[in-house]
Order: sequence, then structure tokens, then C-alpha cells
Amino acid sequence: MEKTIEKRWIAAFAITAAVALTGLFWDHAHVDTPNTQFNSTDAIVPADVAWLLTASCLVLLMTPGLAFFYGGMVGRKNVISTMLKSFICLGVISLLWVTVGFSLSFGSPLGIDIDGTHYGLIGNPLDFAFFDYVDEHPNATMATTIPFILFALFQMKFAIITPAIITGALAERIRFVSFLLFICLFSLLIYTPLCHMVWHPNGLLGSYFHVKDFAGGTVVHMSAGFAAIAGVLVIGKRKHLEYIPTNIPFVLLGTGLLWFGWFGFNAGSSLAANHTAAMAFATTSVASASAMLTWVFFDRLNGRKVSALGACIGAVVGLVAITPAAGFVSVPKSMFFGFIAAIVSNAMVNWKSLKRFDDTLDVFACHGVGGIMGMILTAIFAEGENASLLHGGWGIFSHHMIALVLVAAFSFFGAIVLYKITNLFIPLRVSEEAEVQGLDMSQHNETIG
Repeated sequence: MEKTIEKRWIAAFAITAAVALTGLFWDHAHVDTPNTQFNSTDAIVPADVAWLLTASCLVLLMTPGLAFFYGGMVGRKNVISTMLKSFICLGVISLLWVTVGFSLSFGSPLGIDIDGTHYGLIGNPLDFAFFDYVDEHPNATMATTIPFILFALFQMKFAIITPAIITGALAERIRFVSFLLFICLFSLLIYTPLCHMVWHPNGLLGSYFHVKDFAGGTVVHMSAGFAAIAGVLVIGKRKHLEYIPTNIPFVLLGTGLLWFGWFGFNAGSSLAANHTAAMAFATTSVASASAMLTWVFFDRLNGRKVSALGACIGAVVGLVAITPAAGFVSVPKSMFFGFIAAIVSNAMVNWKSLKRFDDTLDVFACHGVGGIMGMILTAIFAEGENASLLHGGWGIFSHHMIALVLVAAFSFFGAIVLYKITNLFIPLRVSEEAEVQGLDMSQHNETIG
């Protein structure tokens, strides 16, 4: 058994080395004279650059914040392993994004023709491989006032946190090396197609279905939520279901970091220092505040005590729900987003039928359901011409609902296939002995003390 494990790690190291060496000798194509795909650097707006640099840092901070948020909720024997699974995404997904992920997300569309127009399902993997043509020149169609490399790095932070969200559902029983393989497959085969279809100018969901997703309710939270519940079904329950959060102050710290970083997540998605960024900043804060209060009051109405854990979960649910609509709705509407999403997610967290599946940290009930509620509410209330039910009619709303079903099915069933493929190469679950010992010691030979 030890020999098999060693071979897996040798393979992982060899792949990392191959990527690093390929990058060293890659014939990078510099854009000395911008072609039709790129603008001159004269188009750069310094204020936009400053804000997107800041926003990128804020979104990066969300992944360590998520690590504290999850780490405080699990049992004492699994704190380090849970936190590390978030942190490791900073390394794995960053390299994956540079080599091929960005190309698959924002490369020239590969897809289908509908009524004489080409709509992308995924990007050409060779367009921006190893950040080819990704330098200081702004792209002519995407983020036209900032260097293309800054746009790529901003988007990379979204790609990093998405698989990290999934970890909370599988905590305390998934093998570390199999998790690494799964997040690579998930990022390449689920995240990048969704990212392309929603956010590329010619993507199928954004361009044909007119799906509104300002900052990732569909691309990030729905995909992670459905992949999380798929993993729970494939891997199965923990052997010991006793749920005692180890460190509530960690959860509070993580929530604070997430809330702070979310301003970059949502307001940064304006891709400019403008009025839309300011409005997204406001709606983000207010929706989270509304959801936090709604969650604790709803708990009390149902006979449960007001808890710090509940307040933190409520705040995050509000952030999730407002994400797809942050730049499309007014502040008063954002209060309603937080209110209704907190009630629905709270009901799902405490729904006995869902409890049977052992989603360790209720990732689906919070991120998945929060993302669904955000998408539905966006489809009803988003402002602007032909943007929603109230501003465009039933046709726009029905397109959103069709897209919701497609995204849910693609993320859920696609993830099940990827978990099973992963399990063919490396068993997903740790042994029962390792689970009882705790993943901190059995997987990493470390302990919190």
C-alpha cells in the first residue's frame, strides 16, 4: 500500500515539474503591436487598474477566510486537514489557470451555431496557454480599460475559491491526494465551461439565454454547491456523525475575512472604478447584514438559541445570494435578497431529509441553495432593459429558469462522473482507521495541540 501511495506522489510531483519546465521554455507570444483583439495601452484607465489590483487581493483573501470559516466548524482532529484543502487550491488552481484554465474560460468560443450566430460552450485551450498574449495590453472586448493580465489574475481568484467551497461538504473523510485530482478535473471540466458560457461575450448562457450573473452566483456557488452534494452521495456518510465545532472564534474570523473579501468579489466584478462598483459594494454589505439578522431571529422563532455560528452562516448566505445581482439591483432590494435567502437556506440546513446525506458543513444548503435563490431573485428583480421578469417579461425569466436547470444538472451529474473517475485511480475515502484517528494525523501527521 505504501508503495502505491508513493507512486501517486511521484506522479503528482512529476506533473508539477513538467508544468514548471514547460513554462520555462514556452515560446511566449508578446503583443508588441496590438492586433484587432487588443487595445493600445493608451486605453488603460489608472483608477480602474488600482481598483482591480485591490479587488484581486480582496478575492484572494477569501480563500484563507474560507479556511478559517470551515476549520472552526469541524471536529478537533480534522481542523488542519480541512483548512489545508482550501489553502492548497491557491497553489493547484493557480498553476492550472495559467497553463490552460484561462484559455478554456476566456479563449475564442468553441460551441454551436444557433440562427447563424456562434455561441461558445468552452474556450479554445491554445489561445492563452501559459498566458500567451496575456500581458499589459487591454483586451478589445473583455475589460477594455485594464491590462489583460490583470483581468486574468482577477478571474483566477474566482477559479481558486470555487473548488475550495466544495471541501466543507466532504470534510473529515476525503483523502487529500484524491481531492487534489478531483479539483483539477472539476476546474477543467465543470468550472471553465460554466465560466465561458456565462462570462465570455459570446458564451451560450450569457449571450443566448441572457443569464445575468454579476459576480458568480451561477458560475461559482451553484457549481460548487451541486458538486458538493454529488460528492456526499458518492463518498457516503462519516462513520461518526457527532458534530462539535472546535473553534467558533475561527468561524467568526473566517466570516469577517469572507465579508471583507467579498467587496472585491462583487464590487470588483464591475471591472472598473465606477458607479456600478459603488452600488455592488453597497448591496453586498446590506444583503449580508439582512441575512445575518434574519437567520438568528428565524432560529429563535423556531426554538433554537441565537448563536455566533448561526450569525456567521447567515451572513455568508446573504453574500452568496446577492452575488449574481450585486450590480443589477438597488439597496432596498438587496435587503429582501438577504431576508428571503436566509429563511430558505435556514430551512434547508434544518431539514431532516437533507441531514441524512451528511453534508458535513451544509455546503449545498448554504452555497447551492443560496446560489439558486440568488439566480431566481436576479431573474425577477434585475434592473435594466430586458434584464428580468419585472424588466423584460416572462421570456427573460424563463430563460433564466432553463439555464438554472441546465447548470444544476451539468454540475451535479458532471461532478458524480468526476468523483467516480477519481475513485478509479485513487480511493476517495480514507480508511476507517484513519477516519477515527482524524485526518490531521492520518493524512498530514500534524495536530493543533
